[in-house]
Amino acid sequence: MGKTIMSCAAVSLDGFIADDHDKIGPLFDGYGNGDVSWSFPGSGDEFRTTQATADFMRAHYRDVACVVHGRRLFDMTNGWNGKPAAGEHVFVVTHEPPKNWEYADTAPFTFVDGVEAAISAALDYAGDGIVDVAAGEIGGQALRLGLIDQIVVNVVPVVFGSGRPFFATGPLGDPILLDNPSQVIRGDRVTHLVYDLAKR
Repeated sequence: MGKTIMSCAAVSLDGFIADDHDKIGPLFDGYGNGDVSWSFPGSGDEFRTTQATADFMRAHYRDVACVVHGRRLFDMTNGWNGKPAAGEHVFVVTHEPPKNWEYADTAPFTFVDGVEAAISAALDYAGDGIVDVAAGEIGGQALRLGLIDQIVVNVVPVVFGSGRPFFATGPLGDPILLDNPSQVIRGDRVTHLVYDLAKR
């Protein structure tokens, strides 16, 4: 059985993955300030980071088979022009698949109505691999539904004050408990934290 990880490339110290206008500001500074060049498998995007960040990101995302995210991110990136930013396949949660998307016939994207259905399809696809669930609204819903096994937080030392929250959970009946971090990796302008969900 595969594993579901809720993550985002960067999050502010006060828990935001973008500002109120969907701008990332200094959140990605830690991905361009080092002397080690790397990219996600299958992605053409190149990053230059410290060795510690490069080692963490390559190791932690090496087994990502597919990604689950929402329609908002899909629209903002135009589905990364039909190429998954990580993994081999993307499952987009949406009530209405896009019409006339220029990459519809060639892109490894599946449009699914509902978070539970999308994660179920992604786990079937991934086999023993990892399903990366995008932080924000979709990740928050999945967390509330008990569908997340692990949370990866790449914390940047900046305070936004408001914006798009990493967890986007809204009110909870009970707090969601995490174990102590299994990894704490210090990069330059970013600290990588890995948490497993506490057993209930």
